[in-house]
Amino acid sequence: MKKILISLIALVVSVFSADSAAQTLSLDECIAKALEYNKSLFSAKVKSEQTTFDMKSYKANFYPQINLLALDFYTTAQGQFTIDGGHLPIYNYVESAGQYVPNVTVNPDGSYTLNQYADFPSQVMKWKLKNMFVGSLSVMEPVYSGGKITAAYQMSKLGVNMANENIRLTESEVIVKTHEAYYLAVKAKELGDVARSYQTLLNELKKNVEGAFKHGMSTRNDIMKVQVKLNEAELNIQKADNAYRLACMNLCHIIGIPLTSDIQVKASEELTEALSVEMGVRPEHVILENKTELARQNVKLTKSDYLPNVAVGATLAYLNGGELAGKKLLDRGTASVGVVVKVPINVFGGATNKVRSAQAAYQIAQLEQQDYDEQMQLEYSQCQNNFDEAQTELNLCQVSLDQAVENMRLSKQQYEVGFETLSDYLEAQALWQQCNANLVNARCQCQLAQVKLLKASGQLR
Repeated sequence: MKKILISLIALVVSVFSADSAAQTLSLDECIAKALEYNKSLFSAKVKSEQTTFDMKSYKANFYPQINLLALDFYTTAQGQFTIDGGHLPIYNYVESAGQYVPNVTVNPDGSYTLNQYADFPSQVMKWKLKNMFVGSLSVMEPVYSGGKITAAYQMSKLGVNMANENIRLTESEVIVKTHEAYYLAVKAKELGDVARSYQTLLNELKKNVEGAFKHGMSTRNDIMKVQVKLNEAELNIQKADNAYRLACMNLCHIIGIPLTSDIQVKASEELTEALSVEMGVRPEHVILENKTELARQNVKLTKSDYLPNVAVGATLAYLNGGELAGKKLLDRGTASVGVVVKVPINVFGGATNKVRSAQAAYQIAQLEQQDYDEQMQLEYSQCQNNFDEAQTELNLCQVSLDQAVENMRLSKQQYEVGFETLSDYLEAQALWQQCNANLVNARCQCQLAQVKLLKASGQLR
């Protein structure tokens, strides 16, 4: 007997120490952990950074493109060429003509005979490339590109806006998911508390019935009726505990901690009084607007491929290397300025068809935006109705519970003075337990309906 008592004491101590070691998490703490852990949200933030970098790269197209080129190479290529020699005429000054004229005689056939000449020997010219160096600095500035640069930059800005709104959308989805998991755990915990309170009432009633049975004032059948209800209460407790454990594991999964973590959740918080929100700007709506504008900018971008392009540029270059007849061939700098004009010539209607295709995509985007806007308005109205109904149900459940408490009190008094049967009293207790459970469920459903309404109105933060 002593060993059994020691074992029971050790068990109780271990239970209390486990409860004390359990980490109690509030809803706000769970939301913060979920937002920090969620991989989809992290991916959305990385996507936002990516689109920001893309926007900056497209913005750089407005500025001049500066390129520096340096080329140095060595080659053994070499060769030679010969300048043939011959006779060079000698010029004499003729006063009557006032100029120098060649000393030649014109033949009848039109050819010339040199009266005086000088010999010019053949020359052999050798060349070598050896080390060659070329360096240049070029600047190119687009003057007109058919609107391509502006359209591409605007599209990149829209991409940044869409990525940021996608972060908002993902955050709201994570918050709703966390609320659902948290209140599922709260619901299971409070249902367990209701089941234990019901069990306490039944245990007290069983003691009274057993005492009455010893004095011959009740039957064994009464004890069995109470015991059946106790068995049902014990089963309900076990179900609630199992549901609470699984709900906590699911919550651990969402907030990114090990599933086996020992956590507890706080009781459900007070509800906001009559909540009526106006339809605000949802991230989905902004994303659709940007998507439509993106399609409109794409029409401009497509048109720009078939419009003239004008650019101006300047280049500074330096060349060094090579030998000709034993002397350096290149050793100087050069400068150049130019204008580039590109005029596409549309053939066979290719440009027109591509532009029409982009315009059709823009019309489709507009229709999709109108359709989704109507769906979001419908969703908002439905969420508002669900919240109103949940509030009504919560109020009715509270009234029902108050009535069940009063009914159980009166039934107990009637039973104790013998004016009511045990079955009637047990039914009053069961009704109280059911009303308690309904209130717990209604409170959690109302809190979730409130969160979903805020999300549907675009005001969930």
